[in-house]
Amino acid sequence: MKISKTALLAAIACAFGTQAWAAEPSTTTNSYGYYAADAAPVAKSNVRLASAEMAEVIPASCSCTDTPISGCDTGLGEGACDTSGACDSAGGCGGDPWRLFSNDPFGLTIGGWSNIGYHTANTNLSFNNYADHVQLQQQWLYAEKIADGSGGLGFGGRIDYLYGTDAPDTQAFGIPNNHWDNPWDNGGAYGHAIPQLYAEVAYGDLSVKAGKFFTIIGNEVVAATGNFFYSRQLTFYNAEPFTHTGALTSYKLDDATTIWNGYVTGWDSGFEDNGDAYLGGFSRALGDNVSFIYTSALGRFNENYLGGGVSERGQIHSAILNVGLTDNLRYINQYDYLHTNDATGIGLRNTFGNIHYLIYDVNDFVSLGSRSEWFNISSEALGIRNSDVYNQTFGMNYKFNPNLVVRPEVRWVWDKETFGFNENGKTSQAFFGMDAVFTF
Repeated sequence: MKISKTALLAAIACAFGTQAWAAEPSTTTNSYGYYAADAAPVAKSNVRLASAEMAEVIPASCSCTDTPISGCDTGLGEGACDTSGACDSAGGCGGDPWRLFSNDPFGLTIGGWSNIGYHTANTNLSFNNYADHVQLQQQWLYAEKIADGSGGLGFGGRIDYLYGTDAPDTQAFGIPNNHWDNPWDNGGAYGHAIPQLYAEVAYGDLSVKAGKFFTIIGNEVVAATGNFFYSRQLTFYNAEPFTHTGALTSYKLDDATTIWNGYVTGWDSGFEDNGDAYLGGFSRALGDNVSFIYTSALGRFNENYLGGGVSERGQIHSAILNVGLTDNLRYINQYDYLHTNDATGIGLRNTFGNIHYLIYDVNDFVSLGSRSEWFNISSEALGIRNSDVYNQTFGMNYKFNPNLVVRPEVRWVWDKETFGFNENGKTSQAFFGMDAVFTF
């Protein structure tokens, strides 16, 4: 949470003096839902951890009857059903996902998800910082109208509301003056947030959104529906923005290429000026099984870095390679580089993250995943040079039905210089965590 992170950074600074490193809380989130193809995009345009084929893990034609259906793999064997005509509870077959509204009221798509989780220890300077509690991490609601420019000028927009233990890390904390949703905390762990509120207009293959929206930078996101793993990268939390306020264009150059360009007023604030930056990038399909995404931001990111009255400016670059190795096995590599200085040229953050994923679909209901991360940090201002942190996570996704996914995982974090990523100054720490995500 915001309060615990502030206290932790202060403790690190006191303990290590010029050797301490203060990571900025991030607010990134965004990508299309992994668990159900109908889950609404919560950010990052086409930037997604898993391919569309992986997202749709239950075929729409899979409806059980008392007669086995060829091609309907329920996990009990092809076409297996019970004799009552309903889907066996272990198979979780069952057609289209349940929605909050079967018909979109007022032309709006309204939905969300409930995310309940538990983890055995806190990963400091990251999400999941309320250990040993079964908690509501995300109660998410959204209303959206897609701006459709295929028939001429189209208008749309979106608003997202979040309550839970993830909300305080998703508020507009970039300017510590309690503007927008920044003061909406509920006790020491829970809070409210409105991470997105924007209007959108489209014409043909060009669309423009203006307002507060999730970033396009990076791979993992705030939304529980956008990631394979329950926990998050250290790179995501400490070296990427979560949200921007400004304008962003998206242009579909051809069937394989999308280009983004925009102007934003810094990082992680509400509707107040927190900087002056360019935001852009592109995605490109390089074949049937390979895609590449590059995104960047250049300019002033924070006018009051970590509440210290320091103007942070610089550049961030993120590259993601997504390769389908086989029909069931996918490899994703992400590389991020961040370099920022203050107004006098003193280095504030010089970080890079290199993350490797392997995702293997055992069947339509079970997927196994590995995430290996190397996060390196330096800060001239704090006297830190090439401090390494490593994160290895093994996890599983089990899809009970089109609406419900459970994600157990085991995670190890090695904090070589003990700068505070693990609890109680531990050099290495193991964690167990599990959550459930129910979309509607």
